[in-house]
Amino acid sequence: MRELVQRSIDADGVVGRAPPRRGQRGVTVNLAESPLAWLAARGLLSVAQLEAGERLRADYEAAQLGARVTMRWDATPAGVRGGGAPEPGLGAIAAKRRFDAALAEVGPGLGDILWRVVCAGESVPGAEKALGWPARAGRLVLGMALDRLAAHYGLPVG
Repeated sequence: MRELVQRSIDADGVVGRAPPRRGQRGVTVNLAESPLAWLAARGLLSVAQLEAGERLRADYEAAQLGARVTMRWDATPAGVRGGGAPEPGLGAIAAKRRFDAALAEVGPGLGDILWRVVCAGESVPGAEKALGWPARAGRLVLGMALDRLAAHYGLPVG
């Protein structure tokens, strides 16, 4: 399913909720793609919760923590045996630190649902099943986790 809308994008690559204004960069976003966007489009998440989740996902992706989808085609550097992994860039290291700090602030019980829904893109029912939780418990726990995350980022929680 596709639910395409135009959104603004700032200099840091953060996607806003409003359409781009004249002279502003824009991006087409599929609202049905992300479980968070799906929940927010139906009024089940606040603006602060959505923003907090998107910030966490952006740090997760910038830190390059996700699994590789394809094979690495870059050449092995001269003098390196066995195709050793290159050192991560400073941006990836900073993003990893921000990601780790956010999950530590949220706490151990709430970080699991955050990672599964926000970073791995699992549906809430899928995350509930994987975590062994009862049906419809995931959305409540996800809301609490996103509230703590929003407080960590200094966003207004309401």
